[in-house]
Amino acid sequence: MGERAVLHIKGRVLVGPEEVRDELWVVDGRVTFDRPALARDIRTVAGWALPGLVDAHCHVGLDAHGAVDDATSEKQALADRDAGTLLIRDAGSPADTRWIDDREDLPKIVRAGRHIARTRRYIRNYAHEIEPEQLAEYTAREARRGDGWVKLVGDWIDRDRGDLAPCWPREALEAAIAAAHAAGARVTAHCFAEDSLPDLVAAGIDCIEHATGLAEELLPLFAERGVAIVPTLVNIATFPDLAAGGEAKFPAWAAHLRRLHERRYATVAAAYEAGVPVFVGTDAGGSLPHGLVAQEVAELVRAGLPPAAALSAASWGARAWLGRDGLEEGAPADLVVYAEDPRADVRVLADPQVVVLRGRVM
Repeated sequence: MGERAVLHIKGRVLVGPEEVRDELWVVDGRVTFDRPALARDIRTVAGWALPGLVDAHCHVGLDAHGAVDDATSEKQALADRDAGTLLIRDAGSPADTRWIDDREDLPKIVRAGRHIARTRRYIRNYAHEIEPEQLAEYTAREARRGDGWVKLVGDWIDRDRGDLAPCWPREALEAAIAAAHAAGARVTAHCFAEDSLPDLVAAGIDCIEHATGLAEELLPLFAERGVAIVPTLVNIATFPDLAAGGEAKFPAWAAHLRRLHERRYATVAAAYEAGVPVFVGTDAGGSLPHGLVAQEVAELVRAGLPPAAALSAASWGARAWLGRDGLEEGAPADLVVYAEDPRADVRVLADPQVVVLRGRVM
């Protein structure tokens, strides 16, 4: 566990994209911009401070084979925390990780419940595997179990077709998304390909994960409706290896993955330029390790996002999107301090100097 004292963060505090302060204080685990009266036990930390980073697509409690035990989940969460990720949107997991909420030394998690997939159309042991007539029922159930989100599998390989294909008819999606919204939850969907997106956005989806198939003609509708994307570019980088592994059995699928991979940066850049909200997510916890948030921010910059926009996608903007505090007066003190200005070079995010979680120096 870390130590709790009065902390003085001195240097440059990046409260928001346009708001920079010279200092802040941490008293009783919360942020204040007023020097505490009669403070004696003060620890001063100098540098460039950001709100705790956000990984908006991360799977604590999951590995390539399904749910993992609590000890493994703890290691995953610690790896994220030590990389500066202090807020996670867990985009689908069969594991019960609510015990993490009682740990002051682990990141805060916003859960989407368990994946909901079509029968035999997703990774084994990950999802509820159901048919379209059950989709609204299961979506409502996961809306009650989650923390304001539900995760659908929008497309996956169809073995008969030999390629990616949508999993759900529009009528089923409309009923399911309406059920989630009635329960106060937002809905996101795993989507690699092009064909699943028109029905999902027409049905009222709130977010698309990966979004490698997002075509130019859909961008105005995404932007108008505020449908966000979480590109997970560090995961999309694995497409060539996936394609090579499955090419003998599914050559059309392999070729499709390669095309999606080749245009990944252009897809993300076009979405950003069109006004589609873009957020950082790593897809850690399946086949990828945890703690990759800095790499994903760098990938967004490589795709063409301005550094300030990529930073916002992992900090100020992402926290606002998830309805969580940043560095406001009275907010929980979740922040990361760097030796240099991450706005000048986002690669600075790979080397956090101090991580403060709930007012504790980790």
